[in-house]
Amino acid sequence: MLNIEELKFDQNGLIPAVVVDSISKKVLTVAYMNKESLEISIKKGLTCFYSRSRQELWLKGETSGNYQHIVSITADCDNDALVVVVEKDGPACHTGSDSCFTKEVYQSNELFEFSLNNLYELLEGRKKDKPEGSYTTYLFEKGIDKILKKVGEECTEVIIAGKADDKNETVYELADLAYHAMVLMVEMGISVEDVHKELASRHIIDHKVKQEKMTK
Repeated sequence: MLNIEELKFDQNGLIPAVVVDSISKKVLTVAYMNKESLEISIKKGLTCFYSRSRQELWLKGETSGNYQHIVSITADCDNDALVVVVEKDGPACHTGSDSCFTKEVYQSNELFEFSLNNLYELLEGRKKDKPEGSYTTYLFEKGIDKILKKVGEECTEVIIAGKADDKNETVYELADLAYHAMVLMVEMGISVEDVHKELASRHIIDHKVKQEKMTK
């Protein structure tokens, strides 16, 4: 474990901290810490930064309630920058946005990485903009009953493919089910983070149950 004394703070006693969401892996913000704010962050388990404009410490979420619970803090190879992985209670940006990084400058269509979060954002865009000719637009326009019907149909298709022991077809149908389930999530305002937290809580419970069984 690296000691704080080994970190290289700049001439102003500061070190940049890149804050990353533990679930989405998105960069939420880039802020600065000094030795005192870093010590507070470690002690409280909450991000505390140093404001260069106000020249004072500030605990993220102290006024907004959007605290950032620290999962880990890692220094780079030169010990002069930090990556702070967090679980957040709300938007990271003062604008109310989930992340401070929202203004796209460039994106490669070939190399752009697929993720459930990216798919979710795409579906949110479809619900908002409703582009003509889009199947997703069609589902949102038809509403919850149609969406639920499709989720039910895809569940059945997964069962049929699984029962036939057809791996490729099962993967195909599971992808269809996942897509329609995420359409339902967007329709109901359920985020990927909501589901992630629920699964994480079950993992903890399952782990405890296994431990209890082993001790009996």
